[in-house]
Amino acid sequence: MFVPIELTTSQKGGVAELKIAAEASDLGVDVYRPMIDGARCDLIFDTGAQLLRIQCKWAALNGEVVVIRLRPCRHTPSRGYIRTTYSADEIDGIAAYCRELERCSFLPIREFDCRSHVHLRLAPARNNQMVGVKMAVDYPLGAVAQLGERRHGMAEARGSSPLSSIR
Repeated sequence: MFVPIELTTSQKGGVAELKIAAEASDLGVDVYRPMIDGARCDLIFDTGAQLLRIQCKWAALNGEVVVIRLRPCRHTPSRGYIRTTYSADEIDGIAAYCRELERCSFLPIREFDCRSHVHLRLAPARNNQMVGVKMAVDYPLGAVAQLGERRHGMAEARGSSPLSSIR
């Protein structure tokens, strides 16, 4: 039986990038990687209609909630730890990989601009709260593939409608 080892933060980021790139490729999205590390985006998705700057994140499962930390943190000699957030000026979306679920999610940055974390629920809240609750099923990585276009050049959505209706 395979027992997963504990990964470092850097290893988790690398695994997330690989899994996200593989799933996007399976969906028919061309995936590119910036030549230099340290850019705000980790991958570039070519949907056919547009190029999307994607930041990749590791997601953790906490009960029935997928927790995605969006705030990058880096250490500098002069200023110590610097914590920032992502904005629509820098990236177009965040793709997250949850190892426990073997699932990737896509978060459009326009909806999660400048947030430090996101909680995506796998099941309804026990108190039946609906306001402000984000359901994981509404953010599949497959939604990115719908942003593509057909070969004749006319921009059209592929797959199901609305965006959140595919798995």
